[in-house]
Amino acid sequence: MGTQMPPTKILLLAALSLAAFYTTLHSNHFKLSQSTVVSSRNVLVRPQCRHRIAFRLPNRKIFEPDAAIRSHGRLPVWSPRAIAPAEVETTKETAYCIPLEKLNNKDVEYVGGKSASLGEMISGLASADVPVPGGFSTTAYAYRKFLSQGGLDKEINELLDNPEIYEDVTKLMETGKYIREKILGTPFQPELEEALLAEWEKVSGGDENMAFAVRSSATAEDLPDASFAGQQETYLNVRGKGELFQKVHEVFASLFTDRAISYRHDRNFDHNKVALAATIQIMVRSETGSSGVMFSLDTETGFRDVVFVTSAWGLGETVVGGTVNPDEFYVFKPTLEQDKNAVVGRTLGSKKVKMVYAKEGGSEIVETDEAERGRWSISDEEVSDLAKMAVKIEQHYGFPVDVEWAKDGDTGKLYIVQARPETVASRKKAGVKEEFKLLERGTELSQGRAVGNKIGSGKVRILSDINEMANFQEGEVLVADMTDPDWEPIMKKAGAIVTNRGGRTCHAAIIARELGIPAVVGTADATEKLKNDDEVTVVCAEGDTGVVYAGDLKYERKVEDMENLPDIPVKIMLNLANPSRAFEYGQYPNSGIGLARLEFVINNVIGIHPRALLNFDKLPEDIRNRILERTAGYPDPVTFYVDKIAEGVATLAASVYPKRIIVRLSDFKSNEYKSLLGGPLFEPDEENPMIGFRGAGRYTDDSFKECFELELMAMKKVRDEMGLSNVELMIPFVRTLEMAKEVNEVLEQNGLKRGDNGLKVQMMAELPSNVFLADEFLDYFDGFSIGSNDLTQLTLGLDRDSGLVAKHFDERNPAVKKALAHIIKAAKERGKYVGICGQGPSDFPDFAQWLMDQGIDSLSLNPDSVIPTWLHLADEE
Repeated sequence: MGTQMPPTKILLLAALSLAAFYTTLHSNHFKLSQSTVVSSRNVLVRPQCRHRIAFRLPNRKIFEPDAAIRSHGRLPVWSPRAIAPAEVETTKETAYCIPLEKLNNKDVEYVGGKSASLGEMISGLASADVPVPGGFSTTAYAYRKFLSQGGLDKEINELLDNPEIYEDVTKLMETGKYIREKILGTPFQPELEEALLAEWEKVSGGDENMAFAVRSSATAEDLPDASFAGQQETYLNVRGKGELFQKVHEVFASLFTDRAISYRHDRNFDHNKVALAATIQIMVRSETGSSGVMFSLDTETGFRDVVFVTSAWGLGETVVGGTVNPDEFYVFKPTLEQDKNAVVGRTLGSKKVKMVYAKEGGSEIVETDEAERGRWSISDEEVSDLAKMAVKIEQHYGFPVDVEWAKDGDTGKLYIVQARPETVASRKKAGVKEEFKLLERGTELSQGRAVGNKIGSGKVRILSDINEMANFQEGEVLVADMTDPDWEPIMKKAGAIVTNRGGRTCHAAIIARELGIPAVVGTADATEKLKNDDEVTVVCAEGDTGVVYAGDLKYERKVEDMENLPDIPVKIMLNLANPSRAFEYGQYPNSGIGLARLEFVINNVIGIHPRALLNFDKLPEDIRNRILERTAGYPDPVTFYVDKIAEGVATLAASVYPKRIIVRLSDFKSNEYKSLLGGPLFEPDEENPMIGFRGAGRYTDDSFKECFELELMAMKKVRDEMGLSNVELMIPFVRTLEMAKEVNEVLEQNGLKRGDNGLKVQMMAELPSNVFLADEFLDYFDGFSIGSNDLTQLTLGLDRDSGLVAKHFDERNPAVKKALAHIIKAAKERGKYVGICGQGPSDFPDFAQWLMDQGIDSLSLNPDSVIPTWLHLADEE
């Protein structure tokens, strides 16, 4: 007999032979097709050291060849641990888990919209500076195999085929609860457990402390024809494999929450054809930073040229769920592309709470401190960076998107954690104007952020818990502290929705838009101020602020077709002052904005006398405190004034860009300035303010010149820093040629010289002196914008604010017409612009016709007069 080889040496040689075989197999992995996934079964590769290989021996223990080598001839180290079955090649159709980086948009049927979208961004946008945290996803195949155990899928389908559950909320809740309990009581099949464990170890390196987010990803989710956002559950700060298994199980069960069942039924989705995957993604440490949601269009109007960004402290679920009123920003895409300061609008949210990691695991909501509430949760530079990512994602997908983002509080880095199609505002029918108008007023009960532009009414029904849903009747006004997806079965029945909490991207707002009903969110007091069974009217048709009025008030709804309007020989522009309506009205047919009144922003957005801001330290303490409250988030009161004017004008300018917008600088009268906070300390008492200290007369006066220069700082910022060079200036109430000269000098001293960077300065022609010296005034200005209101009252010698002589006020008076004809002729002879921005053309179509016949360049009309006047002029042609 030959010499017998020692047992340890035999084992060592066998192990090395098998290792060589595996190395060959591993190298061939790269030759597989992209749709193939290799899952380690008999062969386990440790993520920390991929050349270390373990083999299963007959006694189901683990033999590690490198351990045998370390033993130097002694018996190898044996240690029992979890094992996977034999290695096989699986396709995406039959895999149980797939890494996100191996997925793309074509894989929705395998892993649902969320996982597929994340994979698409990881693989397709990594080089475009759109960072997305990695992870992995379970599959629809794994889910269906799970439900097939013991005929669970058949039992569920039989329960959901019962039509009674869709008519009785109580039966729906009972059925949903039963199905969820059955799912949670059914263990995962071994193949799914093994696949989950293998992917978790690969991503985490076995670190039980690594935090993951576990989210649902339905196979029909996030497709352009349906929004499943928020229908299933999300779990944050999931740590360790044990908790991971539990949360994936709960995600599976969440396909059968009451709201998810109801949602699919209402949209005719076959329950049996919808499957669920779990998206497991590495968490961003936004609990010490901030997070939010952004849309690549305006959610209220569908305006495509802005990115709407929301932000709050901590984890993003507070923004998505509506438990916080976040900071809000609008970013203008065309100037963002030019690397300008493109943040055209900002609103500081209250941010009273934030979501953070809980010590015992998971997450919890805690109150923010006063400092956090009083400052922005993200900088303008970060807002711009996020907006650039949103634009890249939109361009990559080819449609508007709804994106969730997070900022790592430790590193300051921004990440995209979700992206899906925006499915409401982007699908609004273009070219159709739907307008609601309140015809009477009642007592104001509560106000908040308006969602949509409609009006609704009904009886109040206050609900504090979803268990009260059976009390809700069709057409009632749903009033709650906040809503979440569990409320959706009754939200579709509501005539309107009102909540204490939430911003324009909260759950209640999203569902209200989708259902096409008015909602007022973030009122803070609706559940206290409103009473059950009281009739109320919810008004969202008057700008950014939504109001709840007492009573069933009368209103009207008009629908007009704005497409295919005939050509007319005059330009139609808009009279527009309210920035919160700009993106809506900017989509009307127009040649720009002929009159943007600066005093609207000063009065409604700022509300403080500029002299009070310049003399802040000398003010009484109570006024200082009120100013500090209003100017929170800004470095000082003066910066607040300049920035708010700039934001208001920039929003208006963006709505019609690159068409012209003519901004009339402030034309408050002394009694109007006096109504502002701090105003009585600085304004004179005048017998007749209408013809007193106003317009250009203020601009060069020592008592107001410094205030005027703040307006000019804002205008320069809009044109130069923000890149909105379509802004032109208009000077009102220019009494004399000397005043015209002095105003131009002040403009030039403040960096706003006519002609520089294409700047045009118009004069508001509204005084008899402007008529008599029209040609001479044109030496100082680029054209005229006729203010027919003041011109009429000063030509006819009457006070337009006096009811005693109101019947004599008529822009069609022959004397007024003669003055108008002279102004138009003078401008035309000099080759300069002439338009009209007074009320007359909006009220009297025949007057508009006369002006067109005189050869006027443009008619600036109130938005509700655009279509009727346009069609009247076309008919006359």
